[in-house]
Amino acid sequence: MARRSYPTDVTDDEWALIEPLLPKPQRRGPRPNVNVREILNAIFYLLHEGCQWRALPNDLPPWQTVSSYFRKWQRKGIWSLVNNTLRTRLREAQGRSPDPSASSIDSQSVKTTQKRGRYMGLTAERKLRAVNDIF
Repeated sequence: MARRSYPTDVTDDEWALIEPLLPKPQRRGPRPNVNVREILNAIFYLLHEGCQWRALPNDLPPWQTVSSYFRKWQRKGIWSLVNNTLRTRLREAQGRSPDPSASSIDSQSVKTTQKRGRYMGLTAERKLRAVNDIF
């Protein structure tokens, strides 16, 4: 039975771009019995919907498997590699330089009060005593 498709599923063209960037299965040991494309579909579903790992639909791979792949690829820097490769290809397709020539830094100042609060600078023990003195 074919599973229902989701708007976040990877298209064949997208898969052709991403698949070469993902790590190949190791030659030694048992062969993984998961479809890596389905793992990617589950990760994109999770990111798009903003749900928890355990809330992945039952027709996608088990959440433990998806989470394991996500974290493994994160440790190996696969997500950065995919992002950088896709950004470079997009810039080249737009006729721009592959690497950005400028960047923007945004900072925000947060105003604080001029006077210190009643309990500022107190140790935990002294705060507890001060609170107990109030009550």
